[in-house]
Amino acid sequence: MTEDQQGMFGIAGTGDTSGYGGLVRSSESFGSTQRPYGGYFDQVADDLERAYPDFADAIERVVVDRGELTLHIKVSRLFEVAMILRDKLKFEMCMGVSGVHYPEDKDRELHALYPLFSITNNQRIRLEVSVPDADSHIPSLVEVWASNNWHERETFDMFGIVFDGHPGLTRILMPDDWQGHPQRKDYALGGISIEYKGATVPPPSDRRSYK
Repeated sequence: MTEDQQGMFGIAGTGDTSGYGGLVRSSESFGSTQRPYGGYFDQVADDLERAYPDFADAIERVVVDRGELTLHIKVSRLFEVAMILRDKLKFEMCMGVSGVHYPEDKDRELHALYPLFSITNNQRIRLEVSVPDADSHIPSLVEVWASNNWHERETFDMFGIVFDGHPGLTRILMPDDWQGHPQRKDYALGGISIEYKGATVPPPSDRRSYK
């Protein structure tokens, strides 16, 4: 299914500092891809189904697009699936987590994407979960892949997704008292005053010479 979208970030009239205010593009939404998926993707799906009896209930849909396999996971089953993928299917590395904001995707406005890599099998897949803006809680996967620590903090900072169980979920880019989440599409662009708290510049007489 395709539909035309006008501009970006919900900007209309003045205030668009991105340069995309006049953009018109078609977006495409995918249903579940039918088998065979191709390549090693069928093997990954088969192995996961054998290793995880609740596979059918945990997976919302499987999408193969542009040479990538994405497993859309129910948020309540994310931790279980992640553990199986790490321990049984040898996806030893998670390359982080990225947030996405789809304000028109009712009750699924916030998405989190996890690119996984199996060093053992030289395979790559992605996980994706969706949560409503009104209840933006996702289980932390730091216990599964410790490298997700900073990535979850960044996604929390930029999108407002709350990773339950994270050992220290605080802002990582913006000041602690910053209002809003700058990479959401409903975040105001332009005209935002930036405060450099605690920053001082010594007078010219006190500056060290490096000649």
